[in-house]
Amino acid sequence: MFFSVIIPLYNRPQEIDELLSTLTKQTYTAFEVLIIEDGSTLDAKEIVKSYQDDLDIHYYFKENGGQGFARNYGFERAKGDYFIIFDSDCLIPSNYLETVRNHLYEHHLDAYGGPDAAHKSFTPIQKAISYAMTSVFTTGGIRGKKRNAGGQFHPRSFNMGVSRKVWEKVGGFIITRLGEDIEYSIRIHEAGFKIGLIPTAKVYHKRRTSFKQFWKQLHFFGRARINIYQFFPNTLKAVHFFPALFTLFLIFSVLANLFCSIFAVWCNWLIAIYALLIFIDSFFENKSVKVAFLSVIASFVQLTAYGLGFMEDFWKKIILKKNNKKIA
Repeated sequence: MFFSVIIPLYNRPQEIDELLSTLTKQTYTAFEVLIIEDGSTLDAKEIVKSYQDDLDIHYYFKENGGQGFARNYGFERAKGDYFIIFDSDCLIPSNYLETVRNHLYEHHLDAYGGPDAAHKSFTPIQKAISYAMTSVFTTGGIRGKKRNAGGQFHPRSFNMGVSRKVWEKVGGFIITRLGEDIEYSIRIHEAGFKIGLIPTAKVYHKRRTSFKQFWKQLHFFGRARINIYQFFPNTLKAVHFFPALFTLFLIFSVLANLFCSIFAVWCNWLIAIYALLIFIDSFFENKSVKVAFLSVIASFVQLTAYGLGFMEDFWKKIILKKNNKKIA
């Protein structure tokens, strides 16, 4: 089985250097790497060139069109039986491709996704963000499960693979951002292909390096859920409203503390218990008081940023039906 590893890249030369370094250590070596530079002003051409002796690597530069269409550009040029997509801010364990190859031989999948985790080299904030995006105490707990809240597993594009047959029948991404990976997964499901999780095919996903960047990303994710709804209305489930309800509860708690002390006491206790559960769970997972404390912040940022983005576009595009154009 020959793999084509496809990585879109935009102004992140240091990240691609770290990712490519991990690919040189793969125990399974039947693969090529395609780097799609998506109109970057700070390109990684020389960095990619430095790996030519260690990897079967190909570098392409195209006009900026977004990550989804950059992946399509790679699909069109890939030689593999299977196309594997990574985000540029991932580190790949040395046995990743061997794990995927073995699983696909034993359990046929037309497309797959894998989980993410925090690497020991990550900063405390990156570990806290990773916790928030994977914890059972946040909506991140839905990610990396065999079945998500919608009843189907939807791979995420930081760690995702599709067979050449999928590409030939379904094509690639039809939107380039705002939930492009989930939209693509739904079309693969509808075409009758088998999608599954490979639990042991994890990557170390750096995500964002500050809470400000994390806020912007999760606000974008909240808006993306409404964009997906416009393509597939039946995919909007009750669990997708949880961050919005959590955000409204926080707003209510602030108002209760200002105007109604009776409600304020109950609200404060509920928030404190929830924060304590996150702190304890993160401490046992990360063995660090600092990361546990930051995990509480990261979890609240994740839920409120997603919730506000979700409510913003829900109100504009579904309730008011303004600017409700599908975003490609």
